[in-house]
Amino acid sequence: MLSVSLTIPLLPLASTKTRSSSDQSFLHKQYALNNQSFSRPGSLVLEELRRRRSCECRNRGRNNHIKFDDDGEDFIVVNFYRFVSIEDPEAEIEKHLSFLKDLNIRGRIYLNEQGINAQYSGPSKDALAYVEWLKEDDRFSDLLVQISPAINGHAFPKLKLQNKPSLVQYEGGISHLPLLDPPMRAKPLEPSEWKRKLNDLTDGDEASTSGRSCILLDVRNGFEWDVGHFRGAPRPEVDCFRNTSFGLSDEKEAPSDPLINVDKEKTDILMYCTGGIRCDVYSAVLRQRGFKNLYTLKGGVSHYLKEEGTAEWVGNLFVFDSRLSLPPATYGNNAVDEARETPVTPVDTSFARCYICDSQIQELRHRNCANLDCNRLFLCCAECIVHLKGCCCSNCITAPRLRPVLQGVKRYEKWHVYRDSEVQNAPLI
Repeated sequence: MLSVSLTIPLLPLASTKTRSSSDQSFLHKQYALNNQSFSRPGSLVLEELRRRRSCECRNRGRNNHIKFDDDGEDFIVVNFYRFVSIEDPEAEIEKHLSFLKDLNIRGRIYLNEQGINAQYSGPSKDALAYVEWLKEDDRFSDLLVQISPAINGHAFPKLKLQNKPSLVQYEGGISHLPLLDPPMRAKPLEPSEWKRKLNDLTDGDEASTSGRSCILLDVRNGFEWDVGHFRGAPRPEVDCFRNTSFGLSDEKEAPSDPLINVDKEKTDILMYCTGGIRCDVYSAVLRQRGFKNLYTLKGGVSHYLKEEGTAEWVGNLFVFDSRLSLPPATYGNNAVDEARETPVTPVDTSFARCYICDSQIQELRHRNCANLDCNRLFLCCAECIVHLKGCCCSNCITAPRLRPVLQGVKRYEKWHVYRDSEVQNAPLI
């Protein structure tokens, strides 16, 4: 099995430049790219990026600064996946490695016999060039590619290009699941269809008109739900997708399981996650357990927020990179331009609670425990951050490898940065 891990040197960055709100809106759009847009160098998407970058910034000084490389390219994060047969993953990795070796890209790109799962960051020219190259292969010609800005530069520390046994981590692996057979997965719903289903669920129309029941299922982790979710979705009581077990246990083992004792023939299961891949995987698990009416949100929450805005959504969207949390206004179109220009994103935070004291919090963004050997992701109010020195509990305060309290949206660096510090508990500014 071939496993390649590249560490790309950090390229020198030019001074940061302020971007207009229209630029940021464009970067957050998601494209169902086709061969016409990516048939040659200088594609429509790249041309549009260059055109917008040349426009005068009307809101200069009011928005966040976006990191640029030496060529003036803004950094973006790209996400996509595809379940498709790859007969020789090792040979496929060699091809990808050959193309990527000269590009400034960092992230996770996993391939195996069942397809590809990719999340990476880079200057827009490099990041989109990889998509353009990949789409020349008929197997990937109609990828739904999701794009968002990386305001502080790279969102990942290095590039990992690997032949991995599972494209997502799930207990027992996923190689035995019939993921290459679309009917064995859930039916994908366009965001507009999903919105209608949610409205019917809220109004009670779905059950009253068809005699069917409907369950909204968040196929993410509990800590993701804690910063944002669809209204009416129960909080998943798991901290890792690997341990997801909806519909797999009896009532005594999991009394809070929303799929316990449901009619598998007459119950519609609406499943959602961040980008869609976890729902596809878990729907195949449920299909094997006899659930007939399974639906997923196509492109996940990020695609929905771009297409339909915040209808029935509360809070932010958790992402698995250094940004951690993205406000939904980021994904919108003209309807949320005003929100983008507002220093404090006007999202509903009334549901969010401090993990320590249970008080309401205003910042929908996790932090890592200052105790390196704990490193737990948790939500915390300002008072508890000070009282517990950035730790998640009183036991961690006396840990031998205690890092300083992080301020703002920074992330912790490697331990050696703090190990020789004279005052380990001094705040980072």
